[in-house]
Amino acid sequence: MPEIGEKAPDFHMPADGGEEVSLAALKGHPFVLYFYPKDDTPGCTKEAIGFSEKIKEFDKLGVKVIGVSKDTLAKHAKFREKHSLSVVLAADEDGATCEAFGVWVEKNMYGRKYMGIERATFLVDGKGVIRNIWRKVKVKGHVEAVLEAAEAL
Repeated sequence: MPEIGEKAPDFHMPADGGEEVSLAALKGHPFVLYFYPKDDTPGCTKEAIGFSEKIKEFDKLGVKVIGVSKDTLAKHAKFREKHSLSVVLAADEDGATCEAFGVWVEKNMYGRKYMGIERATFLVDGKGVIRNIWRKVKVKGHVEAVLEAAEAL
């Protein structure tokens, strides 16, 4: 599980819009990688809309914002269109990036245990070093906290 001050794990994923996102492609640019459980669910939608509403402020800082889930590119496209999202949505269908960042975890709902994505966010600087980590994210106020940390880079 990566920690603050360590190099971000290597990753490579397709993103909606035909884009590819990878640690190598982002070299020299700070970025936010936020992991969320599933497209078009209440918390995930609020979080994606929140980041989209602040995307111009992240852009001014030169910080790219990338949402990651195991949903397909087709689901991402529907999610983007339905909610007018402006963040990049990456498809980690095989779960390799979720595993590398330690967000593929056992969850428990109503006594039923299952594997799923823990809502978590990583702020990475232009050198590929993790500067902040938020785990078990509560959506309310989260985007503002990430933006404030990005401003401090």
